[in-house]
Amino acid sequence: MSINIFIDGHVGTTGLRIHDWLSIRHDIEVIALPEKLRKNTEARREMVLSSDIAILCLPDDAAIEVANWAKDENTRLIDASTAHRVAEDWVYGLPELQPNQRDLIRNAKFVSNTGCHAAAFILLIRPLVDENILMKDSPITVRSLSGYSGGGRPMINKWEDPEKNLKSLPYEAPYALQSVHKHIPEMMKYSGLTKEPQFTPAVGPFRCGMRVQVPIHSAILKEGSNGKDVWQALEERYRNDRFVDVLPLESMASASETAYDPRSCNDTNSIKLCVIPHPSGHVTLMAILDNLGKGASGMAIQNLNLMLGIQESEGLPK
Repeated sequence: MSINIFIDGHVGTTGLRIHDWLSIRHDIEVIALPEKLRKNTEARREMVLSSDIAILCLPDDAAIEVANWAKDENTRLIDASTAHRVAEDWVYGLPELQPNQRDLIRNAKFVSNTGCHAAAFILLIRPLVDENILMKDSPITVRSLSGYSGGGRPMINKWEDPEKNLKSLPYEAPYALQSVHKHIPEMMKYSGLTKEPQFTPAVGPFRCGMRVQVPIHSAILKEGSNGKDVWQALEERYRNDRFVDVLPLESMASASETAYDPRSCNDTNSIKLCVIPHPSGHVTLMAILDNLGKGASGMAIQNLNLMLGIQESEGLPK
C-alpha cells in the first residue's frame, strides 16, 4: 500500500530540501497540487486530509490552521514552523532528546520539528542538566552563526541581492539583538533550563551551515567537574546515535583554523559536538550542523521515518 506524503509549502527553503531528499525514495509517494492550486485553501485542505502524513513548511498562522483541519482526522502532521514547538498536544521532534523520545515520535499524531539553533543548543546542554553538571538555573550564553538560508526566502533574497553585495562581507552580521528570539521557549523547555539564556545569533556570508557556541564558566559547573566530565556526559548520551558525532576530546588540542567551519556538515543530517576545555577550568561547547539538514529538513525526514516505523536513517545522508 502506497504511503502518501504531502509537503504543504514545498517551494520554501525547508520544503524544497525535504522534497529533493524524498523524491528519490520508492517506499513513499510525495503528492502535490498543481501550481495554480498551490495557494488554494480548499485544495490544500483536501490534499492534507488525503495524505497519511503532511509536512508543514508554512508560516505559524497557516500551520495552526492546518492543525485544526487535521485535529479530528486520520492525517498525521510534522510542523516545521514555530507554532507548536512547546504545545502540550505535540511531541517535540528531536529524536535524541531523551531515551524515550523516539517512541513518543513513532506514536504521535502531531510532531513539531525543532528550530536549528535550538536543536544544537539542546543537544549540548540537556545531558549536562540531566547529570547535574549544570544546574537548571545556570546563567547561560549562546552565540550562533548561521548561513543566510536560515532566514528563509526574504533573507536569501536580501543576501543574494547583487546591489547589496552582502555575500562579499568579510565578517558576520549579528541580528535580533534587542528581541526575544523565537527559539527561546523551546531552548528553555527542552534543555531543562529555568533561566532564559542570553542568545546572540548572527548571519554569515554563506548560504548554509551553522556553528553554535556555548561558553561555560567554571563557576557554574558542578564542583569538581571539568571538561572531561562534560565530554563524557555527551559521549555517553549520544554514543549510539547515528547522526550525532561527539568528537574526541583530544582532537581539540591541535585544531586548525578550518576545524570549526560552520559548513562542514552541509548536505547531511549530521551534527558534530565539540567540548573544548580551557586551563582555567572554563569549557567551550560547540555544535556544527547544516541549518537546512539536521536543523530543519533532515530532522523532518528523520521524524517522518520514525512515524512510518522504518529505519530513521532511511534516505538521509550522514
